This record gives sequence, structure tokens and C-alpha cells, in this order.
Amino acid sequence: MTTTPLVLALALVIDRIVGDPPRLWSRVPHPVVLFGWAISAFEHLFNGKRMHPATRRFNGAVAIGALLLASLVVGHLIHAALLGFGWFGLIVEAVVASVFFAQKSLADHVGAVATGLRRGGLAGGREAVAMIVGRDPATLDEPAVCRAAIESLAENFSDGVVAPAFWYALLGLPGLFAYKMLNTADSMIGHKNERYLEFGWASARLDDVANWPAARLSILLIAAGAWAVQGASAARAALDVGLRDSGLHRSPNSGWPEAAMAGALGISLAGPRIYGGVRVEEPMINAVGRAVATAEDIGRGLSVFGRACDTLVVAAVLGALLFGFLA
Repeated sequence: MTTTPLVLALALVIDRIVGDPPRLWSRVPHPVVLFGWAISAFEHLFNGKRMHPATRRFNGAVAIGALLLASLVVGHLIHAALLGFGWFGLIVEAVVASVFFAQKSLADHVGAVATGLRRGGLAGGREAVAMIVGRDPATLDEPAVCRAAIESLAENFSDGVVAPAFWYALLGLPGLFAYKMLNTADSMIGHKNERYLEFGWASARLDDVANWPAARLSILLIAAGAWAVQGASAARAALDVGLRDSGLHRSPNSGWPEAAMAGALGISLAGPRIYGGVRVEEPMINAVGRAVATAEDIGRGLSVFGRACDTLVVAAVLGALLFGFLA
């Protein structure tokens, strides 16, 4: 549909300004919460402890397939219903789509880490960063707190902003709903532990595939953001480190935006960390960069993130103009 890029641009602008109003979601469940309820229901029904591992893996694949199909159908029905209201319907669709982006909420949470460090020292930074990362905050010194916040900013830029935008641009509201269902499933059941290893296998693999394009696109957007904030040399560093060090991350996708952000800011990211009392050894991304990250680096990262989001909006508007010209 030729209006899809324009609706996408409007949705991104709405999310950037409004974000997730806490008063609204304290009164009605967020759509992602509804997705979570559906995923939990399937998991409780079809992931019994006494089931054979092969059965649990099969059940998990069927479950995520059914959930994705339902998401596509619901997205199509909502889009079809809104089409009958002309431009008003498109504005409503933009509002609906904006709920599934994370620009403002991500910036707020990451910014809170820098604020926590400045006002409450290390304890304040640890408390704030614990809201956005899974590693043990008590094991983090101040540079590690800053690195964790910047890594979360970069990774979630890819799967919380770029990927939803990509799938909306490609498949409209059905694609956006399906992506968010898959991403929610991966966060809930995609863990490599005894309970979810088999049942969540299909969700985790499909999420890797769904995030593959956005992770690669994210380094271009981060480079554009770095250019706007810090100049051409920072943009080149974002591209160089993104391409060179992306494979050092354990995830096939997260390394791309994290490496690009490390290059843009001239700092080292990743490295050893502790999850649930277990030390995980990982190489440093951009090991030649500055080892000590600061609260000021969080601020610079947020500036790059903001300009990268602006670039995405501009790309959507240009897409709308191109579609309009070709139509």
C-alpha cells in the first residue's frame, strides 16, 4: 500500500513524542502483555515436564506457528477495518503501530542510568541499569554500568525500533503484530535452560531470522546518527567496527548495533560479565577503544540514537514520496 511508509513515519513520530503513557497502560493491558498471556497459555498447555524433548520441541514449533498466524490475521482485520475510515483510519493505524516501537521508553530508561550515576553515584547507576539488563548489577563498577546501558541502547535500537519498522514497511500491520509476537515469545521462552530449551527452540531461531535484516540496517542508521552528532570520522568508525567486530558477540544479530555504537563512541563494549552468579567470558568489542566508559558516553550514545531514529523517519518519508511518485 502506497501510504504504508507515511503511516510508518507518523507512527515513529508519535512514539518519539508520546512513548508508553504509564497512566494508559495502568488501566488497560498493553498489547504486548496480551501477547505474553497467549504465549504463557500455550506454554503451560504444551510444555509439560514429563513430555519427551522431541515432543516439546514439536509443540513449541506448532505453538509459535499458531501464534504468528493469529497475529497476522488480527493485524489484517484491524487494518481492513481502518481502511474504511480513509485518512482518519490511517491516523488511527499510526497510533496503533506506535505502541509497538520503543524510542522514547528506551531513551528514558537509558537516560535514567546516567541520571542515577550523577545523583546517586554507583548505587544509583546500578539500580537504574538493573531495569534494562539481565546481568548482576552488584558486580558492576561504574564503567561497567555505563557499558551495560550503552549496549542495551544499541541492541534495543535494532529490535525495538528498526526491526518493527522494517516488518511494518514490508507487511504492514500484520507484519508488525507478527514480529512483536515473535520477539515477545523469544524473550519469554527463548532461553537455553531446562524448561525452555526445547519448547522455545523454534521461537529463538525464528527471532534470529526476523532480526537479521534490522541488525544489519542498524549499523547504517547508527553511522548516520554518528555523522550528524560527531562528524564523518565517527560515522566511518561506526561502519568499520560494526563490520569488523559484529561477529565477536554471542548473538548473530546483537553484535552489529553494539559494535557500530562502540565505533561511533570510540569505546570498548561487551567483554566478561556475570549472569545469575555465572561468569560469562566474551571478547571485547572494539578492544582498541577507550576502556573506561562514563555517564557522558551514555549521553553521547543517546544523541547518536536520537539522530539514528530521525534518519529512520526521514527514510520512511522519502519512501512515501517515492511510492507516491511511482503510483
